[in-house]
Amino acid sequence: MAINDSREIPTAKRIVVKVGSSSISGANAGQLETLVSALAQAHTKGAEVVLVSSGAIATGMPLLNLESKPEDLATSQALASVGQSRLIARYQNELENSKIVAGQVLFTAADLEQQETKENAKRAMERLLELRVLPIVNENDTVATQEIRFGDNDNLAAQVAILLNADVLILLSDIDALYDRPPKLEGAQRIEWVTYEDDLEGIEIGDTSTGFGTGGARTKVTAAKLANRHGIPVLLTDTHKVAEALAGGRVGTWFEQQES
Repeated sequence: MAINDSREIPTAKRIVVKVGSSSISGANAGQLETLVSALAQAHTKGAEVVLVSSGAIATGMPLLNLESKPEDLATSQALASVGQSRLIARYQNELENSKIVAGQVLFTAADLEQQETKENAKRAMERLLELRVLPIVNENDTVATQEIRFGDNDNLAAQVAILLNADVLILLSDIDALYDRPPKLEGAQRIEWVTYEDDLEGIEIGDTSTGFGTGGARTKVTAAKLANRHGIPVLLTDTHKVAEALAGGRVGTWFEQQES
């Protein structure tokens, strides 16, 4: 199904949504309920919804009495191990209200690089969707290495959308759209539409400013362009506006897909 405008999102049959750690952790932990409510509504209306969610490490930090994100890989892996189960439990508890079952899917970069494991992953994901399960995807940080990893979950979300031939990818952020310069600067202008041919030359794209995530505007633009190359449109918007986005509201920045 060709989705050519954010207003057509309610007609999408298969939707991949990505949320970052900073949007559901710390002071924003309460946003998880709002996110799940919006996803559940789309799911109940018949859409196949896949959530790519960061947050395992951030969820594990207070449980292990750590106030800042560790720099060493082993501690990060330990935090991911502790936090991932708690994160999925939070999602499932919220989904229970809509009688939706969550399914946990953890990928390493190698899983989507090798043809055999990639096809196996697709079969598993397709079957979950057929069974009306809402898959919640994350990188398998407990076993991932610095050398072989997705780098950020924006990239992972784009790859999942490509794997499943999604109708649209929604990247949720702490800002409401892409701007021509950091939005805190005076005179920053919101960019509502990016065509596939736009190279965004001259746009000052920042990186993450939080203590939780690994991505930022730059990684989201890169992920959007990757999905666009495979014919998948992308909407970038604020996590607060996820319900409005799924309802077809004119929010965020729309990245137009390459025509086949």
